Order: sequence, then C-alpha cells, then structure tokens
Amino acid sequence: MPTASIAFVLNGAPVEVDADVERSESLLNVLRERLGIVSAKDGCAPQGQCGCCTVLVDGEPRVACVTPAARVEGRAVTTIEGLDPTERDRAAAAFVATGGSQCGFCTPGIVMRFAGTRARAIDRSLAAHLCRCTGWLTVRDAVSADARVDAPAPAARDLGAAASRAALEADGVQRVDAYVPLGAAPFADDTAPRDVLVAVPLPPDSAAESIEAAGLRWVVAGSLFEARARAAKVQGRRTTVGVRAPLLDLMPVCPPGGVQLATQWVEPAYLEPDASWCEPGGVPASPLANAGAFGGKAHSAAPWAARELADHFGRTVRVAYSREDVVRLSPKRPPIAAVAVLRDGVVEIDGLIARGAGAPRVWPAPPGIDVRARWTEIDVAGPPVSADLRAVGLAEQAVLVAGALGRDVEVVTPTGARASATVTVDNGKVTRVDITLAAGDPLDEVVLRSYAIGAAHMALGWVTSEGLAVDAETGEIHDLTIRSFGVLRASETPPINVTIAGDAAPARARATDAVFAAVAASAWNALGRPTTFPAPRR
Repeated sequence: MPTASIAFVLNGAPVEVDADVERSESLLNVLRERLGIVSAKDGCAPQGQCGCCTVLVDGEPRVACVTPAARVEGRAVTTIEGLDPTERDRAAAAFVATGGSQCGFCTPGIVMRFAGTRARAIDRSLAAHLCRCTGWLTVRDAVSADARVDAPAPAARDLGAAASRAALEADGVQRVDAYVPLGAAPFADDTAPRDVLVAVPLPPDSAAESIEAAGLRWVVAGSLFEARARAAKVQGRRTTVGVRAPLLDLMPVCPPGGVQLATQWVEPAYLEPDASWCEPGGVPASPLANAGAFGGKAHSAAPWAARELADHFGRTVRVAYSREDVVRLSPKRPPIAAVAVLRDGVVEIDGLIARGAGAPRVWPAPPGIDVRARWTEIDVAGPPVSADLRAVGLAEQAVLVAGALGRDVEVVTPTGARASATVTVDNGKVTRVDITLAAGDPLDEVVLRSYAIGAAHMALGWVTSEGLAVDAETGEIHDLTIRSFGVLRASETPPINVTIAGDAAPARARATDAVFAAVAASAWNALGRPTTFPAPRR
C-alpha cells in the first residue's frame, strides 16, 4: 500500500502515523481506523454534508471526512478528547439539560463546531450539520450562551427516568447522560475491534470479488479503507431529476367534496449508518446500540451478515455501511395515493400503498369520528419500504381524516397516547407549531419535549420538503447525498411549542407518533391541502 508517515499534534501530543496519501486517505479514517479516536463519527464520508466528523485543525472547525490526512502535516488537530475539560463538561451538561442530544451521533460534531466558532450565529453554524432526532430547537438551546453557562447539573434530574422515556420513544435502549453528547454512546462501529476483517456491501455494477451473506453481496478486506477501495465505492451525487409522487397517476377517483393526496418516497435519514460486528458463533452487535433510526433498522442485514461472515471465515468480522449503502438498502416511508370524503358522518378512505409495508392496519380513529378505510397494496418500482418507520399508517390516516373534515384532529396511538396540533402558516410558510401531548406518565419532561419537537420537525419535513428522486422504470434511487433528502435545517425550523398535558396513566410507548401525525395533518390543512407531498413551495 502506498503509505507515507504524517506527523501532527493530536490533542496536545505529537503523533506520527502512516496514511495512504496516494489515494487521499482522509483525516477521519486516520483518526478512527488508525488512532482509535471514535468520537469523530462517520455519518456520510466522504460527502462532507452531515457534520458528524467535525474536528478542529489549528483551532478552526473542519469536516474530517473530506480533509486529506496529508493536509494536517505539522498542524494541530483537536477532537472532543482534547477540549478544555471545563468547557467540554459544560457543553455536555447543556445538551443533557435541554434534551439537545437523543441518540448522540451528531452531537460531538456540533460540540466541536461551537468550540471552534467564536461568533454565535447559531443557525448559520448549524447549517454545516444534520440532526434527525431533535428538531434543532433543543440544540439551539444547548449551544446558546445562556444554556452553556446556566445549564442545571444532570444530577438535578432522574436520568434513569429520562432514559426510560427515551427508550419508550426510540423503541430501544437509549442512554441519557453527559457521555452521550460527547460521542461515548456504545455505537456498534465504535465498539468494533480495528484489527479484524471488514465487510462492506457490494455497490451496484461493481465487479469486485464478493461473498453472499444475509441476502446481500459483501466485499471483505483487512480494513475499512481497503474494503471500500476494493468495492470501488463511489461518492453519491445529487441528481437533477425531479421528485415525483410515484402513485400520482394511479390516484383513485376523488368523490365530490373529497380530498386527495399522493406522497413520496421518504428516506428515514438516521445519522448512524448500519453497522455490526461479531465473533464466530457469537452474538452480533446491534446496529441500534443507542436507539436512533425510528424503525429504519428494524430489519437491517448488518448483524445477520456479521454473524454469517464471522462463521464463514472463522474470524471476527465487522460490517459497515456507507451513506450510499444506507440510501440504497434502508427501507423508506411507503408512498401512497388516496382519497377521503366525509359521507353521512363517516370519513371514507380509499387508497393505494406501495407493496412491502403491508396494508395499513386499523388505526384508532380520532375521538368521536368514524373512519372506514380500504387500502390496496400495489407493486411500485423503487426501494424497500417498511411499516416500522415513525407513525406509518397512523399519520397517513390522520392527514386524510383531517383533510376530509376540513379541520385539525386529535390523534390517538395504539398505546393510548394523544396529541393535538395547530400549525400556523403565513404566505405559504409554516411560522409556528403548537402541540398538546398526553403521554401517560411523562417520566422526564425534558426528554419527552425533545422527542415531541423532533417528531414535529420530521412531520413538517414530510409534508413540505422531503422526498427522493427514484427512477420510475428501474426503481433506482438517484439521490444519494445526505443533503438531498430534504430534511429541514435549523434556519428553516419554526418555533415549536409543546404542552405536556396531565395524564394519570402509566407511561405510554411511542407517544410522539401522535405528535408526528397531528402536526402533519394540521400542516396539510393549513397549506390548503395540496395534492402531493412534499407540498409545492410558494
């Protein structure tokens, strides 16, 4: 391998490390794979679009995945481990106190951004980052000067109860403590040994030697850098092909007085790419090590492939997806085309849904409303879909019911959680969201509020901005960059106000699914019930 020795100062100490300069090995790869610094996260390498790998180079924020390692020769590189302990601990306390960190994957990069940014233009600085969990508002709180100075100590709250609420919302074990914002949650790819075989999914059209496991083809090598090089991984590009609802032309006939809606393929956009590792005969590491993904990894091939490949080679194997792999292989929110009408006091829904998610089951109707829904599965060329994603079915029904009634509705989840929302629109732009949520015992209002804001943010994106360009004939996804998903940025996120209603019931799981559905329904009504999601921008 064409390597060269690179010397630089890492967190105040001189280091010298070999790097493949001929193939422009990145600073991120050197930090994670050669030096074991895993607080810098690989969310999209080498797209440079998620900000998770942000470090300081000579005191200035840099995205490590697009910084060639050769460029830091003789320079000072600082990761979270090298920050002033007082500043680092205060930042971590602020994120815990405000709920600005959920899974914790994006947070270390944000902490580093503000450690190296003197001007507190918060939204401008956050434009370099992507967070799918929080909806930005609690992140803003955490990085504001007041929050960083005045944040209460985590010990003032019951962080065990906070973790329990987070686990209920995330459908998996999730830590809530000062270590999570600093990148120390036990993500699968962070805990994997570095001196093992590494397997990556075989990209389309690649002629690389591969082996089958868990229904996919894998390229296996002695390191992540070499595996991706052998696989001829190509960085994803953003397409100029327009986004179009795939079932729009098959829309059922809209009855007089009814409403109609066709939705788009939507990327879950979780930040931590699927990963696992396993010893021969062992139990593979979960790709949901600190929750995250909102159902997007419920059926990930990563752990099954790690186990099969470890058994095949008789050695520990680490499996790691790239961002492009995640986009190609992860399930999407299933597109629909449906009509709804209020007839004799009953909301009647007739809809088509992409096959694979399963026809939506009978969801609880809004209080006092009778709903009769008929859904037909239909084959559509495109990526896999899943009913495990956030509020799939529940939200589609709520939107159509609210549209047919011409007013906002309270949404009830299968667990009995309830939410109502009012979305305010001015000149075609959402300017405010007000939410009331009854989730049983909140356990921890900071975490519950954070999840509710994140659900509202995700719902607004579904209605107004998110979608993937997919070839109608082949089903190939054209949009492979993380910025092409349409996730609302911090500067585009309106004020979201959450009221936690009194509820004497035990804590209810996935309560914020009701928030997602209620916000989406209110937003659609407020925008004038356009025929397609994402709604055309005015």
